[in-house]
Amino acid sequence: MARTSTHIRHAAITVLAWGIALWMFFPILWMVLTGFKSEPDAISTPPHFFFSPTISSYQDVFARENYWHFATNSVVISAMATVVALLVSVPAAYAMAFLPGPRTRMTLLWMLSTRMLPSVGVLVPIYLLARATGLLDSRTGLIVIYMLTNLPITVWMLYTFFREVPVAILEAGRMDGATRWQEVTQVLMPLALPGIASTGLLSLILCWNETFWSLNLTSSIAAPLTTFIASFSSPEGLFFAKLSAASTLAVAPIMVFGWVSQKQLVRGLTFGAVK
Repeated sequence: MARTSTHIRHAAITVLAWGIALWMFFPILWMVLTGFKSEPDAISTPPHFFFSPTISSYQDVFARENYWHFATNSVVISAMATVVALLVSVPAAYAMAFLPGPRTRMTLLWMLSTRMLPSVGVLVPIYLLARATGLLDSRTGLIVIYMLTNLPITVWMLYTFFREVPVAILEAGRMDGATRWQEVTQVLMPLALPGIASTGLLSLILCWNETFWSLNLTSSIAAPLTTFIASFSSPEGLFFAKLSAASTLAVAPIMVFGWVSQKQLVRGLTFGAVK
């Protein structure tokens, strides 16, 4: 009886997990299917579950001028913002984890509190600063903004991961004559590599999906895919099929990248959870 009850419980949990997963995945599935519909089928009420698939929306997306320019901007801006964020976050998290001061905790809380401020609240000063420094509608401007907005998260995550590394290992490195730079690069970073990788992956995803700043600080030169997708909204209305096709093309690379690296991501997020 106990074994039967356990099997029933496991089956119920499995069914519930699959149900939640399908419920969360349904919007993505609907977006992909809508991208293969014609515009009349995409806006039909009630929605057509059975339709003649077409790739005309994808052809229209690729036919739009400078599609690959937008895609290249997304790749370059997201990757560079993530790299710069890690270059700043690693030494900052190291100092806070292993060389804490009396205000370290308050600094961490202050950094986290900046994420609670609505982006629109600082839009005007940041826009004026970008215009004054010549960074408006430039890749460099978006890289700086993306890096700064994600910096609190990357520092907090790396700080948590670094705290899980035994101090005795670092002390052993110092006894062997390791400099501070060698301690960080040759001792700490290899041990915390799963955490650093998961932090970089999360930062990359956040940068790739960022919409607010790309819409307000770019127009054409440095505009990423999020701006390209927004262009399918016009005074005439929303082109749902083309919008879904463009969104699918924008989401696909980051989904594939996340799927391929999910093992590393889970390993990093659970780093230090099991002693």
